[in-house]
Amino acid sequence: MVRRRLGLKPATVLAGAALAPISAAVVWPRTRARDIVVCALQMYVYVAAYKMPHDDPQALEARVRIDYPIVLDRLIGGGDLPTARLQRALHRDGSFSGLERVLVWAHWVWFATPHAALLYVRRRDRTRFARAAFMTYAVFDLGVVAYWLAPTAPPWYAAERGRLDPGADDGTVYVRRLMVEYGESFWQENWTPLYSALGGNPLAAMPSLHFATSTMAALLLSETGAGAGVLGASYALVLGFALVYLGEHYVVDLAGGLVLCALVRAGEPLVLPPLRRVGALIGARRQPALEQGPS
Repeated sequence: MVRRRLGLKPATVLAGAALAPISAAVVWPRTRARDIVVCALQMYVYVAAYKMPHDDPQALEARVRIDYPIVLDRLIGGGDLPTARLQRALHRDGSFSGLERVLVWAHWVWFATPHAALLYVRRRDRTRFARAAFMTYAVFDLGVVAYWLAPTAPPWYAAERGRLDPGADDGTVYVRRLMVEYGESFWQENWTPLYSALGGNPLAAMPSLHFATSTMAALLLSETGAGAGVLGASYALVLGFALVYLGEHYVVDLAGGLVLCALVRAGEPLVLPPLRRVGALIGARRQPALEQGPS
C-alpha cells in the first residue's frame, strides 16, 4: 500500500525488501524464532515481486504469452487439451463431487505446504534446515523471475478471452475455472476478499510454482524418511492432477516446474558453498557485537 501510494519503483522496493531477511540474520542469534522470521521475510519479498507486474494490468496483458502452452498441451493431449478432456469426463452435470472438493482443497492448502515441510525438516534434523530452506525458496525466487521476464496465461484466462476452441452448442464452456466456481459457492460473500488477498497476478503460470515447490518439498521430505517422502510425493501428484483438471495450469506448466526443480538441484553444489561462507561471515560479525554488549 505504501509502495503504490508513494509511487516507488519496483527495483527500489525489491532491493530494500531483500535486505530484510539478511538484516534479521545479522540482528538476531540463530534460534527457531529467527529461522521462522527469516523465512517469512523471504516470502514477503517473493509476494511483493509476484504481485508487482500486475500493478499495471494493461501493460502486463500486452506482454502475456497465451498461445504457446496451448500448442504444447494439445500435442501432449493428442489434439485436445488435457484439461478439457478431464473436465468433460469428470464434471458432467455441473455439481461438485467429493473428488472435486478434495482437489480444490489440495490446491488451497498448498499455501502452507512448502513451509510446513520445512518446519518438519527442522524438527527432524536441524542441520538439514538451512539447505532445505535454500532449496525451497530458490524455487520460489527463480520462478518469480520467470514471471517477470515471460508472463504466461493459464488455461482459464485463455478460455475467457476466446483463445481456446468454443464450447459446445448448448453453451458449455470449453475450459472452466472450477476452483473459483467452487470457492464462490463454498465461501459465498467471503470469497471475493479471500481471493483478493491470496491472488495478485493472474498471468504467472509458467512454470507452475504450485507444482515446483510441492515437488521440492517431497524431495526434501524423502531425505528425512521414507514415510514423509511418500506423503510428500502423494500430495505433489494429487496437486498436479488438480492444477490441470481445475483449469489452473497446463500440463506443460507442470513440466516447467519439474525443470525448475532440476535446475535448483543441479545448481546446489555451486551456490551453497559461497552462501555458507556468507552465513559464517554474518555469524562472525555478530560475535563482537554480543561481546561488547549494549552501548
